[in-house]
Amino acid sequence: MAEMHTAATSLPGTSRTLTSRQRWLALVVLTGSLLVVMMDMTILILALPALTAELKPTATEQLWIVDAYSLVLAGLLIPMSALADRWGRKKILLAGFVIFGVVSVLVLFADSPSSVIALRVLLGAGGAMIMPTTLSMIRSIFPDAAERARALAIWAVVASLGGIIGPVLGGALLQFFSWHSAFLINVPFVAIALIAGALLLPESRDPNPPRWDFLATLLAMAGMVAIVWGIKEAAKSAWADLGSWALIAAGLALMGLFVLRCLRRPDPLLDVRLFRSRPLTAGAIAAFTASVAMAGMLLLVAQWLQSVAGFSPMLAGVALLPMAIGSLIVGPFAPALARVLGTRNALAAGLAVAGAGLLWIFLTGGVTSYWQLVGPLALVGAGTGALAIASAVIMGSTPAAKAGNAAAIEESMYDLGNVLGVALLGSISLAAYRTPVDVDAFLPQGLTPDQISQVEESIAGAQIVAAETGITALGDQAAVAFADALGQASLIGAIVLLVAAGAVRLLVPGQFSITEQHHH
Repeated sequence: MAEMHTAATSLPGTSRTLTSRQRWLALVVLTGSLLVVMMDMTILILALPALTAELKPTATEQLWIVDAYSLVLAGLLIPMSALADRWGRKKILLAGFVIFGVVSVLVLFADSPSSVIALRVLLGAGGAMIMPTTLSMIRSIFPDAAERARALAIWAVVASLGGIIGPVLGGALLQFFSWHSAFLINVPFVAIALIAGALLLPESRDPNPPRWDFLATLLAMAGMVAIVWGIKEAAKSAWADLGSWALIAAGLALMGLFVLRCLRRPDPLLDVRLFRSRPLTAGAIAAFTASVAMAGMLLLVAQWLQSVAGFSPMLAGVALLPMAIGSLIVGPFAPALARVLGTRNALAAGLAVAGAGLLWIFLTGGVTSYWQLVGPLALVGAGTGALAIASAVIMGSTPAAKAGNAAAIEESMYDLGNVLGVALLGSISLAAYRTPVDVDAFLPQGLTPDQISQVEESIAGAQIVAAETGITALGDQAAVAFADALGQASLIGAIVLLVAAGAVRLLVPGQFSITEQHHH
């Protein structure tokens, strides 16, 4: 116990000098800033059709517009966390806000797909400065384990809510404004966060930061980017392209070299020895797999709502709310659930509940009505609400001085999960959608080669072509095919979550508690 408190107090200006009220106000600022970063992961899902209509990006450019953000975020999380530990977490957080605000205004000058991709890259860099610092600051602001578990539960609920509020807010804005508003909405949030952060947040840093390791930084960035890029490329070729697999292998090799370098140094950029802690490893698995399922499902369900059910962007956003409600109901009570059920049971149960929600979609056998999705969405939301426990497990099993390292690990898991979820479940559904759509049957009705590729590239494309040509049978066939594809992707997501639930149950020791201090 004493060791934990000295770790906390040796961080300048942290919890020991803060009153209880100041601590919780600081949490409001940190979770508010997290909300903006999480919204930006998903806000473009609903803005994409409007953006596509205006800027005419290719299918590849569309993927990059959505994914460039999380790709850069993934590459920079570890270096930015190390930088924050060294220079001060508050400084890096506020710098991230400035980048976020400025880039969000620059969207007014974006007039091509490549300029939007460039802005998303810069937003990703700002996000990488914000996300891990919010987590590591909570670790140092709340030295008491029980209080910290509550704070992390709130953080995790806001993280999952941000992903769901993104499409709702995006939809609402698109009802009245152009797609640019999906970026501009960041500006007022950032302005408030900058002022409140400067006034309320204490500075904290690692008392003995590692020397900056340029090679490790390059390895981490190149490795993460290569893995994510390889997954995206493989997804487009239905996982049959050897070059994509080579890229994934190269990324894994680079990350392997990064791990080796960190193990050999007395002051590593990322302390990978933290993975010796079985609870931390279990928390990382939970964060990763839940993100895979959530990101993939949000993308596919949002597509189904708009392209098959014909919902407006605003209505599609509102239709995703059962997921947010499920998360809101379960998340805040996650620490209490962990006390009653035991940490490992609560964590495994959360993943299993989310898996059951996805299994339900598959068992529906081709969704034909929105009401068939309400129950599954609520279950997935409730299950991911248990991620509050994963966060408390990861941060609670780490000394305060290593908070930045633990935060980088947790955020990397969320981010890789997001990207893999979109690529994996997106490509599974695309392959399943393409097979039954018989485009050749409609060739006699005068479809151009360009229209055929549009139909094959996405359900949205198929509906546009059906509307342009008046071939309603084509739209109907595509809608049935996409509903089946949604079911198949849900089955894969369910399997991933249920396997993870079993793994987590085995990894976390029975007596582990998130409301008590733990050491390595």
